[in-house]
Amino acid sequence: MAIAATPARRPPNPRRMPRIQRDMQIVQSAPTIIFHPKIDNTLFTRSDNVQQIWGTMEANERRTDARSAKPREEPARNPARLDGTKPGNGPAKFPKDQRQPTGPAKPRGNPTSPAETWQVPRKLGKSLGARPSNGPALVWQRPATVRHRSSTGPATDREASQVPHRPPARTPKEGGMYYSSGNYEAFARPKKPTGIDHKNAYIIGTGLAALSAACYLVRDAQMPGDHIHVYEKDSVPGGACDGLDIPGLGYVMRGGREMDNHFEVMWDLFRSIPSIETPGASVLDEYYWLNKEDPNFSLCRATKNRGEDAGTEGKFGLSDKAAMEIMKLFFTPDEELYDKPITDFFDDEVLNSNFWMYWRTMFAFENWHSALEMKLYIKRYIHHIGGLPDFSALRFTRYNQYESMILPMIEYLKKAGVQFHFNTKVENVEFEIGGGVGPKRAVTGTGQDTIQKIQQAQFARNPYSSSTRKLAKRIVLTDAEGHMQAVDLTEDDFVFITNGGCVENSTMGSQTESAGWNPDIKPGGGWDMWRRIAKQDPSFGHPDKFCSDPQATKWMSATVTTLDGEIPPYIQKICKRDPFTGHVVTGGIVTCTDSNWLMSWTLNRQQQFRDQPKDQLCVWVYGLFPDKPGNYVKKPMTECTGEEICEEWLWQMGVPEDRIHELAHDHANTVPVMMPYITAFFMPRAAGDRPDVVPDGAVNFAFLGQFAETPRDTIFTTEYSMRTGMEAVYTLAGVDRGVPEVWGSVYDVRNLLNATVKLRDGAPVTAMKLNFVEKAVLGKVLKKLDGTDIGKLLREYGAV
Repeated sequence: MAIAATPARRPPNPRRMPRIQRDMQIVQSAPTIIFHPKIDNTLFTRSDNVQQIWGTMEANERRTDARSAKPREEPARNPARLDGTKPGNGPAKFPKDQRQPTGPAKPRGNPTSPAETWQVPRKLGKSLGARPSNGPALVWQRPATVRHRSSTGPATDREASQVPHRPPARTPKEGGMYYSSGNYEAFARPKKPTGIDHKNAYIIGTGLAALSAACYLVRDAQMPGDHIHVYEKDSVPGGACDGLDIPGLGYVMRGGREMDNHFEVMWDLFRSIPSIETPGASVLDEYYWLNKEDPNFSLCRATKNRGEDAGTEGKFGLSDKAAMEIMKLFFTPDEELYDKPITDFFDDEVLNSNFWMYWRTMFAFENWHSALEMKLYIKRYIHHIGGLPDFSALRFTRYNQYESMILPMIEYLKKAGVQFHFNTKVENVEFEIGGGVGPKRAVTGTGQDTIQKIQQAQFARNPYSSSTRKLAKRIVLTDAEGHMQAVDLTEDDFVFITNGGCVENSTMGSQTESAGWNPDIKPGGGWDMWRRIAKQDPSFGHPDKFCSDPQATKWMSATVTTLDGEIPPYIQKICKRDPFTGHVVTGGIVTCTDSNWLMSWTLNRQQQFRDQPKDQLCVWVYGLFPDKPGNYVKKPMTECTGEEICEEWLWQMGVPEDRIHELAHDHANTVPVMMPYITAFFMPRAAGDRPDVVPDGAVNFAFLGQFAETPRDTIFTTEYSMRTGMEAVYTLAGVDRGVPEVWGSVYDVRNLLNATVKLRDGAPVTAMKLNFVEKAVLGKVLKKLDGTDIGKLLREYGAV
């Protein structure tokens, strides 16, 4: 029999109270306080101190409670798939830390009486003066009315008198996603998350982010493959990572991918994806061996005057003023860069330099793009500044991005039983917003390095976030037969949403036709879906920040396939390598610095397609300024047929003018592509314009890809997409293993010193033009550092 503790007649002196009891006085004065029974041990209060104390008590109590409580079985919830089957078998069971009592959990006493009685953890109850009861929980009587919250609105006394107290269903101890580094976490295999066999996943899109999420669900969350459904609006997977031989058109690559040795998430996953060419090897094995044996570097980064070497000599050509402008941007707080273009920070000192030519053509930056993204890129790749002029910092796949990355992932997922639904357009995801507070997920892991704990705690969250509960309730889609369907969702159904899309609304031309212009956003695409989703909650982002001005986010590319041996000699003259060896050819893009289109072109290892004839080459060409007339064709790139784009490229390479038409017409096939939103992610933005991967309050959904927010990494990279997939799965499924942090080169003084010297083309800091006072101060500082490890570092990296 439980005996309720009675309140003291006289308030005790707060100074003499135990700390926990003083905090409980704060709780009693809060506007709305809800204690749940011992099974739920959750406290909603505005007192952070009490939350922290309660969390500690809760963890201790759960250890005891989990041993004695019996699991309650519920009917399995198996939402119907598109094929009419139902995943999973048998009843769903609660994880050990969610076990329910055999009877209804009710507060002791009348919920509306002046003195309510509640079960609380034993240790906390003792500090409140509660008396023992039979079981691990004590009983505490609060001398005040507790008002119950409605699932659809604020608490009312009427509800308190008519609705029996039912504690909200406890959210599982999921999430806990944390960042880590080092082999201890990298080599570890996580345990299977509790209850994962009774969950399902619905993934929207088949780009790198979506496929990575599916792979992590299979590998680390250990979800049964047939519980995973992937919806793709096109007939083939891959998203922007494409590479196809299209009947009637020819070989097409809309873009290419440059990899870095510190793409930590990418290599974490690809070490587990089997090669589809080499038995017993992984995709990472193949990639590692290839780039060891055939390292990448360029022998001609830029040309001028129709194929002449531009003579950049690997120099950045930055003046002291330009270097200071870059440094100022580097140290400017993110908040001061919101919604500002690059030209607010760089003037002609930077914009007319080799540095900016290297940078903008490699990453596709325009002058009006985001200063914030520019800063993030500098910080992210500070360790590769020295390799920027000759691309020695980059690594490439053997074949095109589709065959080298996408196909192995697809094969891995199919073998695991993952269900793919092609030609299926998701038009909306409907949410239930409200009904309490959403899950509160931990952000640090046991054993996480202290510096990572400190930094992760400081990462800014979406300013539009709220803790309000947000549940994905329904997916609205059109299937391959054109029928509108709805997939109803529950808390055990994970939804992964690829919002937006850089290759949305792409159009292809042909050898004889120009690519069309089709920026209109329609249902079934990533932009329209994101707009519909964003209307449902402010924390779901602002898509029109990125997709409202396609003229500012477009550029064009083209795939030129040489049909015989007529054109290759002109290529070899510039790249200084035989393009038919199967090894590195250009080693990255070659930029035609005096091109009106600012044309760049590249040949990766040939053949770029497995079925490509051995005597053919595939060349990728793109222009950052497609609205300007060409130097030779005298037409905007947007109006050019494939043949005309090839003619402009041949002219830029120095092919005699009397041969240009013949070669472009008879010895090559060129397919142009217009991409209205290809650089949408670079548009000036502010915090909250992209939704967090897992928004605050989210119960069962996450955002993926280039328009989801994850700290420190940079968009327009394979790593960014794959990172969002890993973070989403680890958070929702509760995978207890560290997500590799973004490589921390920006915090390494060696990289900072090396980048400083490289940006100045090897000149030490002491060579800067300083006035008399500045020189005197610098001299005194260096004298103090002489003979120290700092002074030694400065000399080792050429800073002095």
